[in-house]
Amino acid sequence: MKIFKHLLILAAIVILNTGIKAQDIHFSQFYMSPLNLNPAMTGVSNCTSRIIGNFRNQWAPVLKSNAYNTFSLSYDQKMPVGRYDYFGIGGALWGDVAGTHSYGTMEGKVSFSYSRKMGGYRKKAHFLVIGAEGGLARRGLNTENFNFPDPLNNQIEFIDNPNFFFGDISAGILWFSMLDEYNNFYIGAAAHHLNQANQAFKRSVRDTLGNVIRNIDDFNGLYTKFTFHGGGQFEIQPRISILPYFVVFLQGPFVQINAGTSFKFALGNSRRNQQAFQVGAWYRLGTQYTNALHSDAAIITARFDYHNLGFGLSYDVNVSKLRAASSANNSIELSVIYNICGPEHRGIYCPRF
Repeated sequence: MKIFKHLLILAAIVILNTGIKAQDIHFSQFYMSPLNLNPAMTGVSNCTSRIIGNFRNQWAPVLKSNAYNTFSLSYDQKMPVGRYDYFGIGGALWGDVAGTHSYGTMEGKVSFSYSRKMGGYRKKAHFLVIGAEGGLARRGLNTENFNFPDPLNNQIEFIDNPNFFFGDISAGILWFSMLDEYNNFYIGAAAHHLNQANQAFKRSVRDTLGNVIRNIDDFNGLYTKFTFHGGGQFEIQPRISILPYFVVFLQGPFVQINAGTSFKFALGNSRRNQQAFQVGAWYRLGTQYTNALHSDAAIITARFDYHNLGFGLSYDVNVSKLRAASSANNSIELSVIYNICGPEHRGIYCPRF
């Protein structure tokens, strides 16, 4: 465990000395965080509007109180356009804090989408959705007692600007089909960080007296992240459905693949979604420094829906080489979705997230 902690400290030093092209936040329950997955999913809801909250705690067995914590809060709604189409608008706020020096990011963003009916009728239809979003983010760290001595020339490299803001632009596309009241599927793609904002901290090299010898302001653009995802719900017998999902993230040299399935059991006297329980399992793959895919985590999930309220819980079991330090523990994640349904009655028009 001590070796693992030292590796984390070394990684932080390397990151701060060379700038950073960071990876994004991610949730194991990505299907319960649609606005962070793809801006085209804004307003894609069976109800008029919805509120979603997500929280993830990672590496607590190793880092204790300095564990990685990620949260997200979003709101979106749909508005009818003509007889069949929809316009979606939403906003999200997310934050991520990691390590002893509180290295983290916070971003607020606004997203828009347009859903166009491509065919079908009231209970069976196909839609094409396009979406875009823009946001403002703040990235920073606590540099107290954090410096970089250079034993060769007795100079110190210092972070002059530990906090900075940057703009963020993303776009996405989504296709979904409602086969009937209990069966549907969707597939989508998104490109995040299209503007590749600079992620470098402003630094200077100083002597031991604090005099600035030279300034360093390297450009390190944030890699554009490409997301490919899909899923659906298929009833295998009355009141029991299977829900497969997958997502692939490509960001610079980093690759992450998450796939699995859940089983949904309708409760009460109805086959519809008023009351239901889900249980599932997932598997996540990622890249090592050699860019070879390796096993990262096995994920156990559960979800309970009661009318317009949904609760999700997942637990990641570490299966990578870091399991020796973490005792196979990785992260726990909580998600809450509240759907606000208005008087509109157009029948089912999209999958339920």
